[in-house]
Amino acid sequence: MTATGVRAVARIVARADGRGGTSLPVLRGEGPLALRRTRAGGDEARVMLVGAMSGPLGGDRFAVAAEVGQGARLEVRSAAATLALPGQAKGEAHYDVRLDVADEGELRWLPEPLISAAGSDLRVTTRVELAGGARLVFREEQVLGRVGEQPGRLGSRLTVRVAGRTVLDQELACGPGAPGGWDGPAVLAGHRAVGQLVVVRQEFEEEPAAARMLGECAALVPLAGPAVLVTALASDGLRLRRVLDEALALIG
Repeated sequence: MTATGVRAVARIVARADGRGGTSLPVLRGEGPLALRRTRAGGDEARVMLVGAMSGPLGGDRFAVAAEVGQGARLEVRSAAATLALPGQAKGEAHYDVRLDVADEGELRWLPEPLISAAGSDLRVTTRVELAGGARLVFREEQVLGRVGEQPGRLGSRLTVRVAGRTVLDQELACGPGAPGGWDGPAVLAGHRAVGQLVVVRQEFEEEPAAARMLGECAALVPLAGPAVLVTALASDGLRLRRVLDEALALIG
């Protein structure tokens, strides 16, 4: 920890073990970013991200990187929601995620929600790099404020590239200090939970998914490549999770 906040890095490397399974030659976390291998079946490895401290707080800088090698399969979840809080250190907190998946590798990235508590200031940046034959299930959920409180300031950017081509690059800013209209009818329309699901599979190259509404506040759209995007709004995190789970079951 420094005068300007906590610095922490977690890194996961998954490799095919040559026996039909997946090994984890690198599983390393620091401070608030603890990693635990959990029981898995078949050829998949599973990792749990365990928050060992509160945060991120103001001034903190967290980074998580996962690398999936050719033919390996990895699922990453978190033990609890990530709670962004104000801290003694001044300035914006940062949470950077980098995900790399090689050809014929598969990553299921399914963490619990990020909650933006009142007074917090957090910037989340997620970059996903996939080889042409890689597979991905990526879920992101953000809840603006705890029960009965206003949200903190939250900025997030998600970039997904497949075989060197950008298929998704989007950014969202919410809370105090964000550009005007973030809570208006053109963006969140008064909802306090927002999430998305990105699924990348080669089958979508040959048979693109059809765009459709998934209820009143969720939509599925094909991306420019072997990928689909589901975006959803809800009044709270539980309802948001239900919508995204239903969307994933629909996609198959």
